[in-house]
Amino acid sequence: MSHYQIQGGKKLSGAVTINSSKNTAVALLVASLVNEGTTELLNFPDLEETKRIIEILESIGVKIEWAGPRHIRIKPPKKLSIEKINYASSSKTRSVLLMLGPLVHKFTAFKLPKSGGCKLGARTVAPHLYALENFNISIESGSKYYTVKSKIKPSVREIILYESGDTVTENVILAASLIPGKTVIKFASANYQVQELCYFLENLGVKICDIGSTTIVVEGCSRINKHVKYTLAEDPIEAMLFISLAILTRSVLLIKRCPIDFLELELFKLEKMGLNFHLSKKYKSYNKKTNLIDIKIFPSKLKAPEEKIYGRPFPGLNIDNLPFFVPIATQSRGRTLIHDWVYENRAIYYTELTKLGANITLADPHRVFIEGPTKLKANEIVAPPALRPSAIILIAMLSASGKSSLRNVYSIDRGYENLTERLKKLGAKIEKFDD
Repeated sequence: MSHYQIQGGKKLSGAVTINSSKNTAVALLVASLVNEGTTELLNFPDLEETKRIIEILESIGVKIEWAGPRHIRIKPPKKLSIEKINYASSSKTRSVLLMLGPLVHKFTAFKLPKSGGCKLGARTVAPHLYALENFNISIESGSKYYTVKSKIKPSVREIILYESGDTVTENVILAASLIPGKTVIKFASANYQVQELCYFLENLGVKICDIGSTTIVVEGCSRINKHVKYTLAEDPIEAMLFISLAILTRSVLLIKRCPIDFLELELFKLEKMGLNFHLSKKYKSYNKKTNLIDIKIFPSKLKAPEEKIYGRPFPGLNIDNLPFFVPIATQSRGRTLIHDWVYENRAIYYTELTKLGANITLADPHRVFIEGPTKLKANEIVAPPALRPSAIILIAMLSASGKSSLRNVYSIDRGYENLTERLKKLGAKIEKFDD
């Protein structure tokens, strides 16, 4: 475990460039399993979460090497050794669930370790089970493993997802990518990582219609064996971290390469709250699909919105961006209601900011009321076992006057690459130590 020591209350300055996304990176790592050829991923992040997926893939025989900075090369074996799967690494990431989609084409029966990752309450896997039933796949849940049996038959089918989740949508797309014929997926997530998975699979020859909508059509291949290169686009959730950091520290920051299509509503709400910012003209990401802009944030006096702030599936306010409105609300005049309806525990984690002087009232496991503005003060906090709640505590500490300590920061390392050094370049007083 590691911890941060932070001397807060400092104004920041300069520019920061947004990295690629954890969520996209793990999806494409797993998606490489549908390809019998070599997959090369560029602009690839080096994160604790991606390390766990790499460990899992290597344990079953996949050859993975770094071909250069932010450039990874993946080559699956002729036969995967699923019985050798790394249980310890699997238990630390929920992303192991994504392996269901490709593996049902490799084995008629196998066991997959139960997933870990962020502790955010009752995150049921039932939607995955209900969706994959349509492919003649049965999944039984044991104490440590899922037991999977698969007898896939090519056919034309229509699947209604039990919920519009990112991972379940990706799982169904991956399963459908190796089935000739059309699979219609309704109530699909249209989030950024799902769109990038579709772009990647298109490069492998899979035909996908209506990418970015909630009903997509996947026309799969019986076999895929290609040498493919794909460059990952940037992370809208990381962009929101730096937007909120600029607001909390009252700094002028230039945030480069922000995926604007996945930040429009967040910026619109912030504009109505009084945020002063400037947007550059749009340009394309390296994948030639994702629209980017540069955002310059200026110090602003914010007011609380009259309406509640809540997340929803794209094109709504991103569910992973919602937590960043909590520290922002602590510096906004008036009362803000944050409604986090997706996760049982996450709103409870928001109350950790009261240890820094925030005025937060927990209404129920999904809602908090925040009174602002309040002057934040330094303290020592143990980071929650969840990525975004831990990140907002870090942001608040960078704003709080005095010396703070944030312990057990593995959750943050799961999703943000080289964050300490990037913050230092902006003028932050932060050090990372191993406990």
